[in-house]
Amino acid sequence: MADTTKLAHAVFFTLKDKSPEKQQRLIEAFHKYLEPQPGVLVFVAGTRDGELSREVNDRNFDVTLMILFESRAAHDRYQDDDRHDAFIAEQRDNWEQVRVFDTRV
Repeated sequence: MADTTKLAHAVFFTLKDKSPEKQQRLIEAFHKYLEPQPGVLVFVAGTRDGELSREVNDRNFDVTLMILFESRAAHDRYQDDDRHDAFIAEQRDNWEQVRVFDTRV
């Protein structure tokens, strides 16, 4: 039987400059460099909803990227792709913290 396990890749960015302009610039870079990758089933990006402030809400981030890959192999190709490296080189100077959560689904 074929392995149909997918990989969910969630990345939470805390920015040095938290301005709406810098948040939007990061989201635009996600779409420019990271969205057009083979094996991507779902690609979403956005900013933290500041109105959600329940005790369980983690508010220690500004921008989120979530990708569902068709397989672990697709994720691994994405990580090694030159566009991924170009994205990091262009954007990393404004990152205070980056947290990555990869989940088999």
